[in-house]
Amino acid sequence: MRVVIAAVGRLKSGPERDLAERYRKRALQSGRSIGLTGFEIIEIRESRADNAARRMLEESIAIANVIPERAVTVLMDERGKSLASAAFASQVQAWRTEDKPAVVFVIGGADGLAPALNDRSKLTIGFGAATWPHQLVRVMLLEQLYRSVTILSGHPYHRA
Repeated sequence: MRVVIAAVGRLKSGPERDLAERYRKRALQSGRSIGLTGFEIIEIRESRADNAARRMLEESIAIANVIPERAVTVLMDERGKSLASAAFASQVQAWRTEDKPAVVFVIGGADGLAPALNDRSKLTIGFGAATWPHQLVRVMLLEQLYRSVTILSGHPYHRA
């Protein structure tokens, strides 16, 4: 199963990008043994529209266009469900077992996501009630994906 992060905005060169890439590479290398592949990041250009509703719509359309057919769509949102790392790993395992071609984690822009994407999603996940910068959400998501791979493969990185 491919793992994709579709994120509005770019990570500029610097520590956040370096850390995100480190976790992405770790997940990619370790994930192959348990049937998780890809771990790709698709950066969606931020809309330059004049109003928030139009920006949200344009960004959501761009995101929808990169989600493969039959893929599981997971939204990242501060109002989402908070999952412990083991529960997150179990959910990834369940999708893999269902023979889904991909799971796509969506990190929307500052104006949010169109309702059509909310309707399409299987799950909405949050990293607590705080609002996090998109750059940090990407790093935290990649770390949790790597942690999931280690949990599912029995690697000692995760010590519950």
